[in-house]
Amino acid sequence: MLCATSRLLAAREASALPAHPRGRAPAPRSRRRELHFPGHPELPPGDFLVGRFTKPSVPTGRRVILRKGRMPPAAGGGLAGSELRPRRGRCGSQAARAAGRDVATEAATARSPKRPALPSSRRFEAAGRWALLALVTLTSFASRFHRLDQPPHICWDETHFGKMGSYYINRTFFFDVHPPLGKMLIGLAGYLSGYDGTFLFQKPGDNYEHHSYMGMRGFCAFLGSMLIPLAYLTVLELSRSLSAALLTAALLTFDTGCLTLSQYILLDPILMFFIMAAMLSMVKYNSCANRPFSAPWWFWLSLTGVNLAGALGVKFVGLFIILQVGWNTLSDLWHLFGDLSLSMVTLGKHLTARILCLIVLPLALYIATYAVHFMVLNKSGPGDGFFSSAFQARLSGNNLHNASIPEHLAYGSVITVKNLRMAIGYLHSHRHFYPEGVGARQQQVTTYLHKDYNNLWIIKKHNSNSDPLDPSLPVEFVRHGDIIRLEHKETSRNLHSHYHEAPLTRKHYQVTGYGINGSGDSNDFWRIEVINRKFGNRIKVLRSRIRLIHLITGCVLGSSGKVLPKWGWEQMEVTCTPYLKETLSSIWNVEDHINPKLPNISLEVLQPSFPEIMLESHMVMIRGNNGLKPKDNEFTSKPWHWPINFQGLRFSGANDTDFRVYLLGNPVVWWLNLLSIALYVLSASVFAVAVQRGAHLPVEVEGLSQVLLRGGGQLLFGWMMHYFPFFLMGRVLYFHHYFPAMLFSSMLTGLLWDTLLRLCAWSLASYPLARCVHVLGILSLLLGTAYSFYLFHPLAYGMVGPLAQDPRSPMAGLRWLESWDF
Repeated sequence: MLCATSRLLAAREASALPAHPRGRAPAPRSRRRELHFPGHPELPPGDFLVGRFTKPSVPTGRRVILRKGRMPPAAGGGLAGSELRPRRGRCGSQAARAAGRDVATEAATARSPKRPALPSSRRFEAAGRWALLALVTLTSFASRFHRLDQPPHICWDETHFGKMGSYYINRTFFFDVHPPLGKMLIGLAGYLSGYDGTFLFQKPGDNYEHHSYMGMRGFCAFLGSMLIPLAYLTVLELSRSLSAALLTAALLTFDTGCLTLSQYILLDPILMFFIMAAMLSMVKYNSCANRPFSAPWWFWLSLTGVNLAGALGVKFVGLFIILQVGWNTLSDLWHLFGDLSLSMVTLGKHLTARILCLIVLPLALYIATYAVHFMVLNKSGPGDGFFSSAFQARLSGNNLHNASIPEHLAYGSVITVKNLRMAIGYLHSHRHFYPEGVGARQQQVTTYLHKDYNNLWIIKKHNSNSDPLDPSLPVEFVRHGDIIRLEHKETSRNLHSHYHEAPLTRKHYQVTGYGINGSGDSNDFWRIEVINRKFGNRIKVLRSRIRLIHLITGCVLGSSGKVLPKWGWEQMEVTCTPYLKETLSSIWNVEDHINPKLPNISLEVLQPSFPEIMLESHMVMIRGNNGLKPKDNEFTSKPWHWPINFQGLRFSGANDTDFRVYLLGNPVVWWLNLLSIALYVLSASVFAVAVQRGAHLPVEVEGLSQVLLRGGGQLLFGWMMHYFPFFLMGRVLYFHHYFPAMLFSSMLTGLLWDTLLRLCAWSLASYPLARCVHVLGILSLLLGTAYSFYLFHPLAYGMVGPLAQDPRSPMAGLRWLESWDF
């Protein structure tokens, strides 16, 4: 058949030549002839290559277009085989794109003629694609919503994020180390589903009883279910292969770790949804690069910006997907800059569009999130103490809100002293002594983030024990440079320092509470200084920035920010530093001020502006993130543990009588992902070297290599961006931090194995069963993944009864690693 086709094409070309007078043949612009290679080693017997050799009249080069006679069909609508279409460069010049269209046209002419696809055939193919997407989505939702109400008690971090949802419903201000969008959405879901915000969310294991919690869990499960179709569409766009997209969807659907994270009131499914949505919209926007400024181009570019704002608004690790999109954008602009066919005006339009959609729009949405956050949370709550006095003055119910207090500090006043460094808190003491071996065994002095009676101090003269509040005595104001004593109101011990070393910070001196009923020694004396003021000036409440200099040792009162052990109630260390450099950790202000002998002034003038609130809240969150410590009996992990699925995380229960849920990835999926990353690096390196060295690859192999290098490269970069930065973090880390990276590794696995199986099918084209290699390979991976999920699904859906060590346990024999604690 192919021989007949070639003869027909030759006859057509011959008949198309114009007649000419005898002996006066016109000089042709080019000579064309059919080239037949019946003995080509890559062809099965009976087939041959047909090509057209073109030699222009001006020697600008030679081009040979070859087509292969018989190829196994590309199952799943992939890019392999004769259906491979040349991928247009995103940033090439108009001339280059036109040349690409000419090449594609000639390649289509060189192919054996096919009967045109009927409209009904195209409709049937499109319906099949939509049906497969619907099946993937339905399976995802079914797996995530199955047994969503179990267990009917708090699991793991639901105690935090469920409680924060309640705070939004009650409009109570709180502090968290993450941006507010995720918690706002959880609170909104609870409010719309009938939850009244009265459940306390005190600790894991507390029953929900009659409280409506399914709305919040259902919202997180919905977004967790959407991860699978988003990943499916992303891989389909990168590879144009239904089988690669289907394999990716199966890996994520049947992963017990993703399933577990999606079924509880957590930020992780919300974060991963925005990450995957940003990835899909970026890939879609790239595919519209040959139609710049069209409606789809604007839509996907704008949607990318919206999803970036969402990712960053849930957790700061959303910055990783922003960096990935940013790198993609810079690369795109760089290639556009090299396109000499584009005018500077057009380049300016491209740059402006990206600035508007990928910087201005996300930033505006991110700021709007905080505006709503501060507007809703307008009542005083447990987060007040993390913020400055001026910030607290805007919260109704706070003692500083619409308050009137004496303006200037006077002797005999009862005060609280707050450190100006973010998230340090108030100068604090309590009736507990430092333990043996930790400096002098005297009363502890710390800083405490929350308002408490133990934060109250009385300011007194250093050389007088008379009561300054005696009505018969005149008011005497505290001035810059005065020598004072601070007596702890609850314990009547004085703020004290000496040459003993501080508990945690070397070369700093210990600060204690000392004396009885205000009587101590000269180590209780401090000189009060106001920053940038002259001696003799009065000290203003809230506005004066003061330092306390120890009179004997010359050291400065401050807080190191280090968290004390359990004997110090995990409050922060207070030291007296001999280094006199002015730092925020050694600067304080007076916040509360009680003195019945002084007139009061209103504090409304102290309320900060919105930009000041935004800046302060971010400083507090960043410091809070860096200071996170593990909770009691909680397993932390290291980044190298995560890809190998070394250790899981107990979500619920510990004994054989408990309902146990254990966060652990499906080991078959995770170890296949790890193997795929190594295989991808190897195979992509081979193809990259071959392309760089100018190797002449067959058309099919060249097309698959482009899918592997371009599509797989984006996914590998996404995995690296969401994984390697954790090695640089000093904060406590948990297993669930790896799951955004796991999404990218699963997409890479689907794309890689589909491509490798297509290459195997192509290399075995001479064998009768070659076209079955790809189908059987994909089917084996799907069935293996599904069976492994059948084995490990009790980890996600919950189990009761004997532990895995017991032969009667449903998980008996499945504890493949000793570190798995189920």
